[in-house]
Formats: sequence, structure tokens, C-alpha cells
Amino acid sequence: MQYKRILLKLSGEALMGERQYGIDPQRLSDYAHEVKKIVDQGVQVAVVIGGGNIFRGVAGASNGMDRVQGDHMGMLATVINGLALQSAFEDAGMQTRLQSAIAINEVAEPFIRRRAVRHLEKGRVVIFGGGTGNPYFTTDSAAVLRAIEIEADVILKGTRVDGIYTADPEKDKSATKFDFITFDDVLKKGLKVMDTTAFTLSQENELPIIVFDMNKEGNLYKVMEGENVGTIVNL
Repeated sequence: MQYKRILLKLSGEALMGERQYGIDPQRLSDYAHEVKKIVDQGVQVAVVIGGGNIFRGVAGASNGMDRVQGDHMGMLATVINGLALQSAFEDAGMQTRLQSAIAINEVAEPFIRRRAVRHLEKGRVVIFGGGTGNPYFTTDSAAVLRAIEIEADVILKGTRVDGIYTADPEKDKSATKFDFITFDDVLKKGLKVMDTTAFTLSQENELPIIVFDMNKEGNLYKVMEGENVGTIVNL
């Protein structure tokens, strides 16, 4: 395996599968089995999950809701998704811990950096819910922040697209894929990898990002083996 400790970022929308909203149990099961393959190889895995399949604070704000209130609803949505992931991972035979940036002691541990690292060292998959615990920050920012805190080797951003393209490949058939691109080039070309706050934080801390198609069976394992799957963003 190329990396010893990773942070896997999954969007809430990814959990919908073919549904219009909510959580697809089959998609959960598929992700759990993909993660288990690398856990069985001794890789330490942390996961940050979004909440867009349940609620998005930005969408709520655009419809007249108070942005802070909407973002707090989004944070709670990520905890719901974290609980769903935890259940699926444990059904697949992995030990897990769910840590939340907002206090919900009955369902999740509070986020404590040293405790999270200890869980990882013991082979447990740690799921981070609640975003950063602050409004106006996305789960992309939470993913980069947590990755830096636990000293992850890389951020793996699992999407439904197999990497970063010159344009949206779902809209522009002539778009070409990058196998490798620098942080500076992403900014110069205006490519959307993560929101600017998250991306800048990753660049400043020299933390590489790999964007790949998480929905294709075996891709996560291939990335961990160092195969040319997805796009690597580095200095």
C-alpha cells in the first residue's frame, strides 16, 4: 500500500445511489466493502462525510433561511450519515468510532485529536461528523482540517467522476483528464476540486489530494496500490 494513513472524503450525495434523496443501503454496503479491503491491508482510515443528501445549508439560505441555522442543520445531517456509515462498516466486520465536532454525546464521541489518532493506531475506522463544528465552513474544509490534525498522508476525494478534467465531462465531451496537476495550476485554470478555503489549507500544509471515482468497484484499492486512477493534486 502506498499510504499508511488516509482521509477519505465522501459527499452526502454519494450515499443517495440512484435515489433522489436520503440513503441507499446498497451504496453504503458497497462503500463498506471497498474500505474493508484496504483496512485488511493495515491501512489506517478516517472518513469525513457530507450531508447534502439530507440538507444543505447553502440551499436553505438561498430560500430565505438563516445561514447559520441552515449550516447547523447540515452538520446534523452529516452525523446522521456518519451513523449510517458506522452501521454499514461494522456489518462488514470493521471496528469503528464516530466522532462529532458538535456535542451529541449519546450517539458520538466528541472530536478529540489524540483519541482519534489512538483509534486509528488500533485499526479502527474513524468517521468524523459535524463538519468543523462552525457555520460557513464546508465538509471539504472539515476533511482537510481533520487530515492535517491526524497527520494523514493523503486526502482521497471519492466522487462519481474519475478525476479532474479541463471542463465538466458530463457536459463537455471534449474535456480531457489530468493524471497529475499542481495546486497552482488548479487555481490558475479555475478548476473546481474543493472550495477555496479547503484547497488553500491543503496547499499550505503540502497535503496531496487524489480525486477518483469511488463508485467503480476496486478503485479505492487501486489508488492505494499506486495505480494511475484518478487525478493527483500536489505541489
